[in-house]
Amino acid sequence: MIVIPARVESSRFPKKVLVEIGDIPMVIRTAQVAREVDDVVIATDSREVLYVAERYGFKSILTSDSHNSGTDRVYEAVTRLNLKGDEPILNLQADEPFIERHLLEQVMELTLKNRDRGDILINSCYREISDIEAEDANVVKVITDIDDIALYFSRAKIPLQRDIGEDVIYKGHIGLYGFTRDSLEIFCSLPTAPIEAIEKLEQLRALHFGYRVAMVKVQSESFGIDTEDDLKRALDFFMI
Repeated sequence: MIVIPARVESSRFPKKVLVEIGDIPMVIRTAQVAREVDDVVIATDSREVLYVAERYGFKSILTSDSHNSGTDRVYEAVTRLNLKGDEPILNLQADEPFIERHLLEQVMELTLKNRDRGDILINSCYREISDIEAEDANVVKVITDIDDIALYFSRAKIPLQRDIGEDVIYKGHIGLYGFTRDSLEIFCSLPTAPIEAIEKLEQLRALHFGYRVAMVKVQSESFGIDTEDDLKRALDFFMI
């Protein structure tokens, strides 16, 4: 199951999920890619999004408008669907219309591989990024161990290069999350971690409470749309 949380009142870009890219709303373009991999549900706080989902033939669920995060919205939808405890669930952001199918497949495969491991709460992915990209606070960086288990996520440029000439590989986290129904319930039952509140990165909650986040390296040219400048880039990208 792939659940797409679609909140309308974004502080930086209101109603962005309904902005059309090539005459198709952004959330629908994202859902069309997801549908190639698994069943899709759009979880939203907006009746307008419900109508759009219905018009394009996607299942949708109207959720509370008081959720603090997309993950909480996904959990409400999953709870109402009465999925089994070991059911794999991908949390795919609605503002990822250029997400590649193989990313979804790789994170789904990782989630299935780890679904019986109680220590792994989340499965996700990263790509190698340039030194310049690593400077951008909007690009989340991750450091992983030898088994590609996350050690830390940050908006800061990590690792810090102390000595000139040392080879540094920067890993950019892609905000695609794989859970099981049970692990999602555990995650949403945990309180906000202090470091999560500081960095504004909810995946740090899992690390703070002693759980693991498994990662897989991917190749990707996709990007999320957070601002109107991103939208201009997206429209240019679509026309290529």
